[in-house]
Amino acid sequence: MKTQSSLKELPLPSFYKSANAAAYAYGPNAMALQAEAQTWRGAHGLAASATDSFNLHLLLIDVQKDFCFPEGSLYVAGRSGRGAIDDSRRIAEFIYKNLGALTNVTTTLDTHFAYQIFFPSFWVDQNDQPLTAYREITREQIERGQVRPNPAMAKWLCGGNYPWLLKQVKYYCEELERAGKYTLYLWPPHCLLGGDGHAIAGVVQEARLFHSFARGAQSWAEVKGGNPLTENYSVLRPEVLSRHDGQPLAQRNTQFLKTLLTADAVVIAGQAASHCVKSSIDDLLGEILAQDAALARKVYLLTDCMSAVTVPDGKGGFAADFTPQADAALKRFADAGMHLVKSTDPLASWPDLRIS
Repeated sequence: MKTQSSLKELPLPSFYKSANAAAYAYGPNAMALQAEAQTWRGAHGLAASATDSFNLHLLLIDVQKDFCFPEGSLYVAGRSGRGAIDDSRRIAEFIYKNLGALTNVTTTLDTHFAYQIFFPSFWVDQNDQPLTAYREITREQIERGQVRPNPAMAKWLCGGNYPWLLKQVKYYCEELERAGKYTLYLWPPHCLLGGDGHAIAGVVQEARLFHSFARGAQSWAEVKGGNPLTENYSVLRPEVLSRHDGQPLAQRNTQFLKTLLTADAVVIAGQAASHCVKSSIDDLLGEILAQDAALARKVYLLTDCMSAVTVPDGKGGFAADFTPQADAALKRFADAGMHLVKSTDPLASWPDLRIS
């Protein structure tokens, strides 16, 4: 179990500047952080995380620049307009204050290419014109010829077999609609591999590296989202696993699922509460219920470190607001036994976190 000393909140290090949570261009100096962490480790008596008898695992979902800043292509502003900015600040401060208690920190990385089934570039309309973002695609629209896959992709995507591709996208939309989780939704290009928006928000990157150097823990990351033929909101599995011809399309992330389920406690934060966070927790809960419903009590959701997707309408309102979906999901997770906590709540006060 964690000891009282390891659960003692630490001060924020002097190099940390909360204003950097709003600075798109900010990035830490890893070598300087390593030196700072060595001093910090000695000053606060921090042990290597490998010696922890209680594995407290922090999972940060998609805390990347495209989601965390207004300059990003898919800023998660929430209803306040400052959603992900304030979330990033609170995530960083949570890491610093609980450095001695956090055994592992894993960040997921939404990772995309120019053509993905949920990007407008993947589709054209009946006049062969590209589509726009923030709209749904249904099997019925494909059947009517209102939308179809961009023929330019066929060569590299399926060996030039366009009829196969047409069948696949119909099947994909049908599978989404049958599952009832999502209708295929087109987002602006985001988290493109090699682009600035793919990087972790600097203030969070700084905190996770400082934890790694101070505790001798690896800076774990889980990459998701590179398959052009499926969405991958959840870190644990893509939305659709099979092709229309019965062959596998993608697979579940069974190794990382095992990592989470074998931890003594899992803390989850990140972006967006209405989409990738929600989907990841949904999949984790599904596995928990299949094994042992009591395992839900070891999951803690930092409700003040995640925000919902909102799309401003330019008139002071929202063209789309997914806050109700996020709130409903959090209630469902709590009803299943997971704990809703805030980053400012002392770990010693968290229910079911068995402190000796």
